[in-house]
Amino acid sequence: MEALTLWLLPWICQCVSVRADSIIHIGAIFEENAAKDDRVFQLAVSDLSLNDDILQSEKITYSIKVIEANNPFQAVQEACDLMTQGILALVTSTGCASANALQSLTDAMHIPHLFVQRNPGGSPRTACHLNPSPDGEAYTLASRPPVRLNDVMLRLVTELRWQKFVMFYDSEYDIRGLQSFLDQASRLGLDVSLQKVDKNISHVFTSLFTTMKTEELNRYRDTLRRAILLLSPQGAHSFINEAVETNLASKDSHWVFVNEEISDPEILDLVHSALGRMTVVRQIFPSAKDNQKCMRNNHRISSLLCDPQEGYLQMLQISNLYLYDSVLMLANAFHRKLEDRKWHSMASLNCIRKSTKPWNGGRSMLDTIKKGHITGLTGVMEFREDSSNPYVQFEILGTTYSETFGKDMRKLATWDSEKGLNGSLQERPMGSRLQGLTLKVVTVLEEPFVMVAENILGQPKRYKGFSIDVLDALAKALGFKYEIYQAPDGRYGYQLHNTSWNGMIGELISKRADLAISAITITPERESVVDFSKRYMDYSVGILIKKPEEKISIFSLFAPFDFAVWACIAAAIPVVGVLIFVLNRIQAVRAQNAAQPRPSTSATLHSAIWIVYGAFVQQGGESSVNSMAMRIVMGSWWLFTLIVCSSYTANLAAFLTVSRMDNPIR
Repeated sequence: MEALTLWLLPWICQCVSVRADSIIHIGAIFEENAAKDDRVFQLAVSDLSLNDDILQSEKITYSIKVIEANNPFQAVQEACDLMTQGILALVTSTGCASANALQSLTDAMHIPHLFVQRNPGGSPRTACHLNPSPDGEAYTLASRPPVRLNDVMLRLVTELRWQKFVMFYDSEYDIRGLQSFLDQASRLGLDVSLQKVDKNISHVFTSLFTTMKTEELNRYRDTLRRAILLLSPQGAHSFINEAVETNLASKDSHWVFVNEEISDPEILDLVHSALGRMTVVRQIFPSAKDNQKCMRNNHRISSLLCDPQEGYLQMLQISNLYLYDSVLMLANAFHRKLEDRKWHSMASLNCIRKSTKPWNGGRSMLDTIKKGHITGLTGVMEFREDSSNPYVQFEILGTTYSETFGKDMRKLATWDSEKGLNGSLQERPMGSRLQGLTLKVVTVLEEPFVMVAENILGQPKRYKGFSIDVLDALAKALGFKYEIYQAPDGRYGYQLHNTSWNGMIGELISKRADLAISAITITPERESVVDFSKRYMDYSVGILIKKPEEKISIFSLFAPFDFAVWACIAAAIPVVGVLIFVLNRIQAVRAQNAAQPRPSTSATLHSAIWIVYGAFVQQGGESSVNSMAMRIVMGSWWLFTLIVCSSYTANLAAFLTVSRMDNPIR
């Protein structure tokens, strides 16, 4: 239901405004196709409102405007409306066209503008070339780092020693973003071909069979052995499937998929679809080092956004995360302004009038924001002199294959804006590195995985078990020998208070052992310091529960109500019956004195009680109610009956359901 609400919100409400008596009011502009931008923005403001360490007693209020995609005119109109209300800063998540228009407006009005660029339809992002400010005062700050895909791709093809390759891009991708890459590739003597992929991907390859001869198709097939895909994840999946089905993809091919945003399931789809080697480049964010995952600089972030176990976090786009950190950056600036007591009040600005003067506190607020430094969902955020956030990190994944585990992906290297490439992309067969070596293997005894074999007097200690059989098979296949010993403390390994590790993990980290083998559990903490192989066994615990005997009682129909309730109902029926009888007799006397015909209602007590009981069980009965007093009594009784019967029906259904779900084990 939440997802439905998020999708419908831009259509239902084009403007959201939350404002009370506050000196901190910010504006936000999102495009109507921006997935979850408004929800994440409101979550950020809500988290900051709960943190008294940042803004003390002050709270952030906001106004949200939703515009059409790529509509600069509407963007300027809505921004002017926000400035009329009076805002300290503007946060936007739009495309490049709207961003350029908003940049000119915010520069003129001196309103700090934090801009988050969005991806066009899932395709790789290209740089937004914002217009330079005429007076040199740029009030637009790019919260999302500049596009560094060209730098990553150039280092990647250099590391892989490619001399000739083809680059595929879709219709949503702005090919002008490749100009710097092509210039540098030309200086290195690389032969690069470009080919556009239409939305109808099947047409890309089927048209080749009608326009090319067999020899030309063979040459084209050879060209496809090295390719870079600048496509959306869905487009790349369809592209690879089409290439495989038309027999244009070969098993010795190597394709590189480049996109800042791609999820783990989408990566696995690409890997399983491709025939040959696959490399994926995507943006990642550093994990939090705090003991509490949701703490950033003493600021608690909503668990929806910081806990990887939450499914909501996996559904967010990168632009959503930078939007959250933009609000956090503003709050940090507001906090420092309040501490320094250099606060400038908001001013209502009229964009239409030429005589309107810009906000006199804009320059001071902009300088405070630029001097800020936070650690949020995207890692470190700060702004350089060119008004950009420079920190960005990419992960490079590569295909692994074995007859046992099949195709999968593993992390090959990382690339960041400060250190460049960290790791190697060259394939090195494991067997060639281990041939003839003697490895030190640490283990922990646990039956039936690792056990001590019966030792003959004078012989070294021998081990046996399932894990030892796996180790022997690896040693035989890869040609290495091993010396095995037990961990000194007999533990698998966990992190101590001084950040060191004990057990088998500690032996590996300290380089006293080359390999550890036992029935060790793979945990995120252990996986962050050592490398694990693919799991070869899933160990689980099963619990048998005796099925409870069903207790059938003839009085279970009375369970929804307490005994006191039933007693009150039983007492109410004759009481109301007596009241009806008395009112009927009074009506009869009045009718006799007025020489009118007597009412048709039975004058006996048991008849009155029978009428009341019939109304209670909703069976009705023939009765003529003529007096106003009797109508009031009967109407009240019918209303009481309706409430009691409805409550009984609901409680009975709940009682029967709960009784079936009852677990005998507590």
